Order: sequence, then C-alpha cells, then structure tokens
Amino acid sequence: MSNLNFLTTHVGSVPHPTLNGLTDKLVAKLDAPAWPQLPRRTFRENMYVQYSPTLPSIVEDRVKEKIYFDTQQDITPALEVFYEHFLADEVDYFALRSDYAAGFYAMLETLKSANPQSTICNRHFAKGQVTGPISFGLTVTDQDLRASLYDEMLADAILKNATMIARWQVRQLKAVRPNVIIFVDEPYMASFGSAFISLSREQVIAMLDEVFDAIHVEGALAGVHCCANTDWGVLLATKVDILNLDAYGYIENLALYPVELRAFLDRGGAVAWGIVPNNEEIFHVTAEGLAERLRDGIRLVSDKAAARGVTIRPAEFNERSLLVPACGLGSTSVEIADRVFEVLSQTAKHLRQG
Repeated sequence: MSNLNFLTTHVGSVPHPTLNGLTDKLVAKLDAPAWPQLPRRTFRENMYVQYSPTLPSIVEDRVKEKIYFDTQQDITPALEVFYEHFLADEVDYFALRSDYAAGFYAMLETLKSANPQSTICNRHFAKGQVTGPISFGLTVTDQDLRASLYDEMLADAILKNATMIARWQVRQLKAVRPNVIIFVDEPYMASFGSAFISLSREQVIAMLDEVFDAIHVEGALAGVHCCANTDWGVLLATKVDILNLDAYGYIENLALYPVELRAFLDRGGAVAWGIVPNNEEIFHVTAEGLAERLRDGIRLVSDKAAARGVTIRPAEFNERSLLVPACGLGSTSVEIADRVFEVLSQTAKHLRQG
C-alpha cells in the first residue's frame, strides 16, 4: 500500500435529492472520490435496496418502500438462475443499475474527464462501496420477518452477490482511476456479541474475507466500515486492508486492541479515521481542532499499547491513514454535508503539515 498520508474520501451516502453537479464537487474536494448514494432521490438508493435486484426471490414493495425475500414458494428455480451467472463468472450480470445507483454512473463520467485533485504524488484513487453480507442479511428479511442471514441458501446468495457487485465496481472504476478502494459497509457489526447476532467470530471473519478476497482478485484495496463501536479485534483479524471507524466518537475503543492492531499494521493495514462529525456539531468545530483531536487519539492508542508491552508509534499512522466523515451523510442536510466536505479537506491539510 502506497503512502496514504491522510488521503480523504467519504462513506458514500449524501442528503442531496439530485446529482446536479455533485460528482464534480466531490472530485474537486476529495483525494479518493467515492460515488454518492442518494437515498433521498429514491428509496431504491437505500443501502440495501441498491444492491438487491440480482438476488433470487427478492420482492420490491414500492408502496412500503422496502424489499424482502419471498420464501413462501419454492425458491430453487430463482437460486439456479442466480448461481448459473455466478458460476459462469458473469461479473457484468451483477452490475449496479442506473435507476438504483445514479451516482455511480455520474461519478464514472466525471472521472473520465477529471484530473486527480490530490497534491500528493501518485494519488489517482477512486472509491466504491457495497453493503456487507452480515448487515444485509440481518436487515433484509423474508415475508415473515425472519432475517435472511439465518436461511442458509439465502445467506450464501447474499454473500456471493456482494462479492460480484464489488468485483464489477472495481473493474469499472479501474477504467478511470488506477487505484481503487472498495469499502464493505457493515453497520450491524455494532451489535456483534449481542443477542441480535447469532454468529461466531469465525463465521464473521469467513464471510467478510470472502468479500475481501474478491476485491483483492480484481487488484483493489478492501476496506470495512462500521459506524459505531464494535469488537475491532474481529475486523482486524480479517484480510481487510483499511479499517474505518468513527474516530470522533470511538477512537478510545480501538486502544483496547493493541495486539490485533499491531498485527494489522505489520501486514500493511491502514486506518480510515472518521474524525469529522457528520451532524450539527460540524458548525462548532474547526479543522485545526479536529486535527489535534485525532493526534491526541492516536497518542492514546500508542500509550495504551505501550502499557500492554506493544509498540505502536504515532508516526506510523502518517503513512497509514485516511480521513473520512464519522459516518454517512444521507440522514443529514445538504448544508451539513457541504460543510463536512470542506472541513474534511482542511483537516487533512493540517495533519499533513505535522
């Protein structure tokens, strides 16, 4: 992994109801522009609905604006069709659809004609994202409200669907930027270890690694995003390249995993620090203050590691860090989102100055 030096990107979702030049603004502001998800444009851009059209026996209820799996009838024929395309390695079959992901296609067009904005050498990056199989399988149910993750056949299809959509994104983005990052969004991992997730550590790692392996096969970096606190040791034990956490709210929790973090860094891992708040607090902070807050947090991680006999030098993160908002911006306002992107860029400049 090249020297990232606080490369800026974002989670994906934005509050804008239309594109209206949005991708141009993102390319101008971010080192690794991510295609925008627009849940206010249509419910089809919800982070679950967006990736669902290729799944077997999925039903889209436009009135209630939800999706679910219909398992009342034999789902074998639908599964056979799905696996025919999967086993034939027909990656294009799993392409995002423009009516579900308008921002993806708009970003592709923008990147085709845009010059990379980063002042840091060799930073020709782009970012994509896909909802992870754990969060998808626990959120999207069947008609009886049973989580699809606990249906063995559906769970495997959800996992395979995520791998193929991730691979397809890499291929498209690599046509316009040589360096591609795909984040696997797993908000439900915040509930890992509770009664809400009946999965073992080994099951979680195996499922996520299957997606990360697919991303690596296409020559891209794999990231994982959890927007709240979780067992970071589990995510650090996967094959992920970039760990993304809400550093504004939870950086001290990362300090609880010094051994796992050390091993992650030793194999080349990087951290995407969500240090810029994604709510009204953005109007009460400064880029300089956020930069210092992150430096303090990194020193805390280093000090806690040292107390456990583990050496993690703060300077290591200069080359192993990305900067992102604390979480997605889809539920905020356009005014907040615009300010977040501005402060994000300014904070990166402060951090690069040391």
